[in-house]
Amino acid sequence: MASTTKGKAQSKSSSAKFSKETYMEWFESMLLMRKFEEKAGQLYGQQKIKGFCHLYIGQEACVAGAVSALKKGDKYITAYRDHAHPIALGSDPKKIMAELFAKETGISKGKGGSMHMFDFENHFFGGHGIVGGQVPLGAGIAFAEKFNKTDNLCMCYMGDGAVRQGAFHEALNLAMTWKLPVIFVIENNGYAMGTSVQRTSNVTELHTLGKAYEMPSEAVDAMSVEEVHKSVEVAAKRARDGKGPTLLEFRTYRYKGHSMSDPAKYRTKDEVEEYKKKDPIEQVRDVILKKKYASEKDLSAIEDKIKKEVAECVKFAEESSYPDPSEAFKDVYVQEDYPFLME
Repeated sequence: MASTTKGKAQSKSSSAKFSKETYMEWFESMLLMRKFEEKAGQLYGQQKIKGFCHLYIGQEACVAGAVSALKKGDKYITAYRDHAHPIALGSDPKKIMAELFAKETGISKGKGGSMHMFDFENHFFGGHGIVGGQVPLGAGIAFAEKFNKTDNLCMCYMGDGAVRQGAFHEALNLAMTWKLPVIFVIENNGYAMGTSVQRTSNVTELHTLGKAYEMPSEAVDAMSVEEVHKSVEVAAKRARDGKGPTLLEFRTYRYKGHSMSDPAKYRTKDEVEEYKKKDPIEQVRDVILKKKYASEKDLSAIEDKIKKEVAECVKFAEESSYPDPSEAFKDVYVQEDYPFLME
């Protein structure tokens, strides 16, 4: 199996800390992400979803563990692999599916598509198609929270390819200088599109990049939702205590290609299967069964419920209308909401 990094991620795993309710919430949340993405991939093959489409299958713990560790009011921003984030935050999956169909009932009114989800109500600030473009925005959101003297922070996700962008380093520098309440997360799935980390940089322990700015940084086994939760919990306390940002390298894996147009021939089947042995959903399932939080029958019932929910999402999307062409000229500027800008 090709190794994505040279060292080992931090592992402090212990299921004793977490309650039955937490495990059941993790299981249901991650399973909904998984089934939603599997259906999205199927619909893309049927050409019902068009354009770009980047699936999150395998990486579910990266967002589920973070959401459970934070509080309402905290902000989230990510790159274009963005369907699962709003699902975990409580956005209506029907609207997310409708967005994939480019329908007016979509979460971005059918204008954003797969790569540009947005849900202000649930504090999800996108979905950004430009590699690394969301990183300084995440620092900016954190600056706003500090300026307004709130107790909130910003989770800023990026892929391993984004750390090659200058904006990444500029954002880390300012965030540390101004002690901004932001948690930078590198979702290191081993490949920037089809190019492995080892082929793009001499530094393969990506979390060490934060050390250049004296930023607390660590690698995390992000195939484990428990490890994600614990690392984010520590970083969140630091941010809320006014001590500034943290850089977390979530070592994860995507089972599918970079996007639906990627056959992923640069990986071996053995590599993919090796990672599937650490599947985050199956790990949670095993704990639930071992601790007798639920039975196989109970978990099967949850899976049936989620499959039905995803089917309802598809029905909602298919029955929704496309936006009127005039919508192309709306939501471009902000003058309608802020007339003083017209002066």
